[in-house]
Amino acid sequence: METFETALWASHLIIVIALVITILLQRSEGGALGIGGGGGDAMMSGRSAGNVLTKVTTVLAILFFLTSLSLAYISKVQNSSSSILTDANGEATSAVPVSESDKAAAEKSLDNLLQQSIGGESSVPVSE
Repeated sequence: METFETALWASHLIIVIALVITILLQRSEGGALGIGGGGGDAMMSGRSAGNVLTKVTTVLAILFFLTSLSLAYISKVQNSSSSILTDANGEATSAVPVSESDKAAAEKSLDNLLQQSIGGESSVPVSE
């Protein structure tokens, strides 16, 4: 699987570079960035070059999305056993160890805040 992934990464990078080049070669509407504007001495006329470049861009864009989705799927499959919220045993973990008394105090504090917000009362002093 490692060799396939490396080949997929290499082809993805080649596709990205080719896609950027073909987009830059296309004639822009404003004429600001278009390199292949299609003068009289160009290899192809403006219209035929535009058609070819448009088709090449479409094919490269489809290949780009396919390789991107493939790399994302491979990454998901390789990392499917772990999560940032669970440990290797599948149990929920916390960044900081929390005791049961701290959990109870936090729940009580949260309940108090909820009751205050529902009742409209505020025990927090307002400083001016």
